[in-house]
Order: sequence, then C-alpha cells, then structure tokens
Amino acid sequence: MARVKGAMMTRKRRNKVLKSAKGYWGSKSKHFKMAKEAVMKSGNYAFIGRKQKKRDFRSLWITRISAAVKPYGLNYSTFMHGLKLAGVDLNRKMLSELAISDSDAFAAVVERAKASL
Repeated sequence: MARVKGAMMTRKRRNKVLKSAKGYWGSKSKHFKMAKEAVMKSGNYAFIGRKQKKRDFRSLWITRISAAVKPYGLNYSTFMHGLKLAGVDLNRKMLSELAISDSDAFAAVVERAKASL
C-alpha cells in the first residue's frame, strides 16, 4: 500500500490558522508557530469577553434602575424586594428600558413595589 503523506491537510490547517491571524501585528500574522499561539490566546480572550459582557450589562442595568428609583425615595435593593413581594416578574434589562423610554410605566411599577413593602 502506498504511503500517505499529510502535506495537503497540514497546509490546510496552517492556512486556516494564518487566515484567522490576519491583521495581527508583526510575525504573529506571518509565522505559523507564533500565529497559532496568538490565535489560541485570542480565542481565550474572546471566551472570557463573552462572560464579561453579560456581567457588564447587568451592572449597567442595575445602575440605571438605581438612578431611576432614587427620585421616588427608594434604593435599588428595596425596590427589587418590593417587586418580588408584589409578584412583578420583570427582569433588570426590561426595567432599565422602561426607566429610560417610558417613565410613566416605570412610575406605575415603582408605586406597585412601594405599595407591597
């Protein structure tokens, strides 16, 4: 049986890594060994970044809600506790959107939370 050499698959694999390293600085985009390391590290950064994005948005929503309930004489935790007691199931993203775009509806939600405390 003939010996199979892996030149084609090796070249494909290397080209795939070099293609994803396109635009990297210096030899990280030219040399396979350095490109492979850079691509692996950038993949790790991207993975971590996807988790951090969720954290960052949640803290942004909480800050917005906190600022929106201050004029009503509540703080964030009391407001959220009031919502829970009132049985209002709105997530933080929607509450933050309400606070920004529809202040009348948000005021109604705040009053409902206040009443249940």
